[in-house]
Amino acid sequence: MDKSIAIELVDVGYCINANQWLVKDLSLKVVVGETLVLLGQSGSGKTTTLKLINQLRRASCGEIFILGKNINDWDITKLRRQIGYVIQEGGLFPHYTVEKNIALLPELTAWSKADIKNRVQELMKLIGLSYQEFANRYPHQLSGGQRQRVGVARALALDPPIILLDEPFGALDPIIKNQLQNEFANWQQNLNKTAILVTHDIQEAFKLADKIGLMVDGKLVVFGTKEDFLNSQHIEAKAFMECLRK
Repeated sequence: MDKSIAIELVDVGYCINANQWLVKDLSLKVVVGETLVLLGQSGSGKTTTLKLINQLRRASCGEIFILGKNINDWDITKLRRQIGYVIQEGGLFPHYTVEKNIALLPELTAWSKADIKNRVQELMKLIGLSYQEFANRYPHQLSGGQRQRVGVARALALDPPIILLDEPFGALDPIIKNQLQNEFANWQQNLNKTAILVTHDIQEAFKLADKIGLMVDGKLVVFGTKEDFLNSQHIEAKAFMECLRK
């Protein structure tokens, strides 16, 4: 297996209710350090694809390889320690402080208290939140953008090589959204993670993607660079391009 490929899906499908395919015939490769944006309308299979990659769902058919290893050969706990996962609003535990939310996975992995505190402080500096000011706050005491930052920090806590982001900026107002998109691009440049980001926002896709995968009805209909997307004749790609021109 090519070590430059962090994630590979080969003819992957996911079926429910005997014959309802949420994902079908999906094949793609994500290079180490690359950001793939999965673009598509609601119900196109984007989030299901993320859940197949971190085994929140098991594929009905096909093969998935993570860091060169078949997903079925991974210990599930070890697999998920290789993959950070970010959702809208960060998915924080409301009864945990910011520090406790970020520290959760290192604590479960039995890091020392000193190492955990150092890691929390390091990550809070990365996301631009003062440890002294924010460590003891609870999620309801944060703005939407701050919660999203903490969600990113928690996903990075174990320094995983892969990070999955499910519409992480979708619920934010335009100014904060733009700011966090810029920050994500900077984090990616500095950390060099392999990332898959789900969105229905074509502007976000063009801003953050190395590659774009357009999904329609569970199928990948366009996959390639931004230039490839611009040149696509697929009707759905053209519809998204109209949104980009507005």
